Amino acid sequence: MRERFADGESFARIRPKGKNRRNDRDEEEAFEGAFYDYAAGQDTFAEGDEDTYENGFTTAPGHLPDGPPQGDRWSTWDRSTPTEKGPEPRPAWVVTDLAAVDTELGIVKTGKEADVFLIERAVPGTDRRTLMAAKRYRDGQHRMFHRDSGYLEGRSHKESRVSRAMAKRTAFGKEAIAGQWAGAEFAALSRLWSAGVAVPYPVQILGTEILMEFIGDPSGTAAPRLAQLRSQEADLDDLWEQLGRSLSLLARDGYAHGDLSAYNILVHEGRLVVIDVPQIVDVIANPRGRSFLERDVRNVGAWFVSRGLAERRVEELAQSLAFDARLG
Repeated sequence: MRERFADGESFARIRPKGKNRRNDRDEEEAFEGAFYDYAAGQDTFAEGDEDTYENGFTTAPGHLPDGPPQGDRWSTWDRSTPTEKGPEPRPAWVVTDLAAVDTELGIVKTGKEADVFLIERAVPGTDRRTLMAAKRYRDGQHRMFHRDSGYLEGRSHKESRVSRAMAKRTAFGKEAIAGQWAGAEFAALSRLWSAGVAVPYPVQILGTEILMEFIGDPSGTAAPRLAQLRSQEADLDDLWEQLGRSLSLLARDGYAHGDLSAYNILVHEGRLVVIDVPQIVDVIANPRGRSFLERDVRNVGAWFVSRGLAERRVEELAQSLAFDARLG
């Protein structure tokens, strides 16, 4: 059963994995004969060095092209560079064993720009097992980037051919945009996690897929969004305090979420977690930084006020965050 929200995204109970979700595409057109690591901003393999390209992943020289005896793929942990892995110290639940296998269990959420899948990473024959959310930014033929122009403003790529392709929205350019979105979100999650903000732990990034902490229970049931909570299920005061702490840490680091609402906040067993952060705003450098910060507070504050929170607390938090960000 799926619920449809105003932002056009859907959030559902985990749907079982289908037999075939792949969309074949022309590798040469999409990548212009080379494989590019958009998150790191450098070529990872020269033309002809790759063994296979499947499900968005390049099999590097030295990797066996055959799949594991069970599951969908071998763990991709060793295929991400150190800068493409989450910050240390890593939580104990992160599985880094090279013998681990990834199994796709279903889809958690569909959206305009990316889909989120439930992945189990486990070491066969052991109790080493963890669930992760795999956020996959869509390919150029199926993506609807409604925030492209605002996101790309003032951004360029070190290679002029990539910048031109992005501007023209060619197939290669759209792939580069997806890579920038994924890279920006992974970098933001890493920074925010290290600062103590309540965000999912970013495990690793590979191409346009981000593997991160799954917010939900061990059975694979995803945590609801704040917008889904009934009033009787929510401790308004505690959730508001948790939100204030995370936004304060963001502001002290000089940032605002930039697109915060009750639809991109999860609540699991009373714990509030902020998600969808590729567009975080530098409130010091951006001339509209303060308005972004205040908009975040008022957008999510409207949900709290509609359920009984005093309006003055919303204004108090907005003023407090401006002080934390040293905006006066």
